[in-house]
Amino acid sequence: MAGYRQTVAALVLAVSTGTGWAASQATAKQIERGQYLARAADCAACHTAEGGTPYAGGRAIETPFGKVYGTNITPDDEYGIGNYSADDFYHVLTQGELPDGTQLYPAMPYTSYHDIAREDSDAMYAYFMSLDGVHVPSPQTDLAWPYSMRWTLNFWNWMYAPDDDAGQRRAADNQRGRYLVDTLGHCGQCHTPRGRLGALKRDRHLQGAVIAGWQAPSLEAEALAARGWDDASLREFMREGRSRQGSMYSEMYPVFHHSTRYLDEDDLKAMSRYVLGENPPAAAHVAQTTAADDSPGRQLYLNSCAGCHGADGEGAPHVASAMTTNTALRLDSPRNLVKIIHDGIDARAFTGYERVQAMPGFGDALSDPEIAKLATYLRRRWGGQQSVVEADDVAELTGASD
Repeated sequence: MAGYRQTVAALVLAVSTGTGWAASQATAKQIERGQYLARAADCAACHTAEGGTPYAGGRAIETPFGKVYGTNITPDDEYGIGNYSADDFYHVLTQGELPDGTQLYPAMPYTSYHDIAREDSDAMYAYFMSLDGVHVPSPQTDLAWPYSMRWTLNFWNWMYAPDDDAGQRRAADNQRGRYLVDTLGHCGQCHTPRGRLGALKRDRHLQGAVIAGWQAPSLEAEALAARGWDDASLREFMREGRSRQGSMYSEMYPVFHHSTRYLDEDDLKAMSRYVLGENPPAAAHVAQTTAADDSPGRQLYLNSCAGCHGADGEGAPHVASAMTTNTALRLDSPRNLVKIIHDGIDARAFTGYERVQAMPGFGDALSDPEIAKLATYLRRRWGGQQSVVEADDVAELTGASD
């Protein structure tokens, strides 16, 4: 009789809170685990608009084919996933197909989520169903023809989506770091180049790509080491949002803000070990060069940058990153550096009381040739890069040539 009363009470609670029977059956431990997994999967970064309610959708995701909007994944019956079963949720995550048969665009990383363990999917489902439903519609994705024809995604999936057997094989011998990086964290979705139809080039996994105009650099061990990364600094970067190599900005800041700062130390170690390897290469130390006091690039640096970054590139705590170990200067491509100089960076809050003030963009104050000279100086002085950045490069990378 006591068990019967508990069942009735649980059903009444489910109806009164609007979270459904499935949520009422979830344990507090499963919901807590689901929250952790949702953070590891970085769901909020795409499903939360800037300044909006978590998971209520509305964030625009830039793709080469147009804007795709993150949907409402709160348990609202009309605009969210309130009517989803646990089976529906797992199917959407791993197959990219809604319960009504609608195909999702692969901006939703179901080709990575394909390997999510069912018990993890169920925990995430329990967590989302425990939230308050938000009765807000998301903007409708409306791509130009022919990309607006969703039925063509059936052919895309046939050509590019992983098959079930391959996913099961990968999951069977999965190590934790691989699972966090490749599946839950879906890092390859940004750090792997894509073909003309938007499919990942799997033979170039984690070798770097351009996303939303920014360079998502290679995460291969040798490339990371060449840019000065080691295990300790990589874990610090994910945990704190900044390290001696610089701070999170652009498309990576939401990843830190919604995801990596919440991961426990064992998982951060597993991720670092996976990308750097069991015997990671030694982090490279760039020999710093000197420049003549009358160098145009040096004068531009002293006039525009030294007030925050220091005359010798030493940086300032809570204000500006150091140039001496800055990873953006070591990239083969000047893309990110040029965009930072031209467009600036917003102020950012990191773990604890750590902050970085806003960096103004100099696109209106410096000409393209001046930005090119400044970028060339920075890359040579502290980045070990000897190539010359030209004014035409600046115009192309900042869109001024369009």
